Amino acid sequence: QVQLVESGGDLVQPGGSLRLSCQASRSIFETYVMAWFRQSPGKERELVARMDVSGYKDYQNTEKARFTISRDFAKSTLYLDMNGLKIEDTAVYYCAADRAWQLKNYEYWGQGIQVTVSA
Repeated sequence: QVQLVESGGDLVQPGGSLRLSCQASRSIFETYVMAWFRQSPGKERELVARMDVSGYKDYQNTEKARFTISRDFAKSTLYLDMNGLKIEDTAVYYCAADRAWQLKNYEYWGQGIQVTVSA
C-alpha cells in the first residue's frame, strides 16, 4: 500500500520559515517523481516544486527564491523548506508522487497539511 504522509504544517508569522516533510513508501520514493502542491481557499491546486530521482528539480512561479525541495533516500522523505513566508502562502500543502515528470494529475497523494501565515 502506497502511503504519503505529510507533517510540519503550522501557523507562522509573515517572514517566518517552515519545513514540511513527506514520509513515503520506499518503493515509490526510490523510483517516482516527488512533488509538492498547494491549494488555497477558492483556488485550484497548484504545483509548487517537483524533483526526480536524479536530483533534478524545478519550481513554479517565483518560489525558487524562497522554497527548497529536497529528498532523503535513506529516510524515504521529501522536504520543502520554506523561507520568507507570505500571507499568500497560506494553503493546504500536498505531497504527491508520479512516474512521469508532469505538472498535474499525479498518481498518489498525501492527505494534505495546513500552513497558515498570519500576523
